[in-house]
Amino acid sequence: MPRERGETTGARIQDWPAAARPRERLLRLGAHALSDAELVALILRDGRPGRTAVMLGHQVLALAGSEGVARLGRMAPAELAQVDGIGPAKAAALLAAVELGRRAASRAAGLPRRLRGPEDAADVLMGSLGHLEREEFVVLLLDTKHGVLTQETVGVGGLDQVPADPREVFRQAVRQGAAAVILAHNHPSGDPGPSRQDLELTERLILAGRLLGIPVLDHLIIGRGRYVSLAAERLVTFEGERPGAAPT
Repeated sequence: MPRERGETTGARIQDWPAAARPRERLLRLGAHALSDAELVALILRDGRPGRTAVMLGHQVLALAGSEGVARLGRMAPAELAQVDGIGPAKAAALLAAVELGRRAASRAAGLPRRLRGPEDAADVLMGSLGHLEREEFVVLLLDTKHGVLTQETVGVGGLDQVPADPREVFRQAVRQGAAAVILAHNHPSGDPGPSRQDLELTERLILAGRLLGIPVLDHLIIGRGRYVSLAAERLVTFEGERPGAAPT
């Protein structure tokens, strides 16, 4: 296992020279100067007897495999707990930090002022859904010009299914005065092909939106680097739009 500056087996980070300690280095040089393991160590805060937080950081990254930090956000707490010294609190802190970074990157990229078709919606959704190893169901809330007001997660499931309660799907849409919505969920298998259950669920949600006066314009299924638009494929008839047509 590689060692960081000043690290010795069993040594406490507090005993390292000040210039070698991750926290002091971050404050002096900035977060970009730290290695992945050092950043993980700062999130974990402390190690365990005989193992520094940096050592635990190396073990966490080794568990993530060749993808390294890119895979951390897809790991379950139980998977992280395979590292001796990583309990529920440390696993939660690490996953929260990774999610904050993902959200920051997504929001820095900005949301399009207006969705003109499935491609624009997919651009918004691929970054947040395409990498997940469990299903999530999200809703894009749109204004009258089909600009994105916000993206809301309304259901989280297992490896092959996700609950989508119509009350949750439309709760935020009603609160925020959305003029229309686009539905989306991911397939962790990577294959975005819709199932019969996907089509039936979409039809139920279209009906619920009709009753509320909030049209459902599309349902995108996100895979690994691919997506399927049910509107573009004319698999379901959506409210207020000719199937597959771009918003006007």
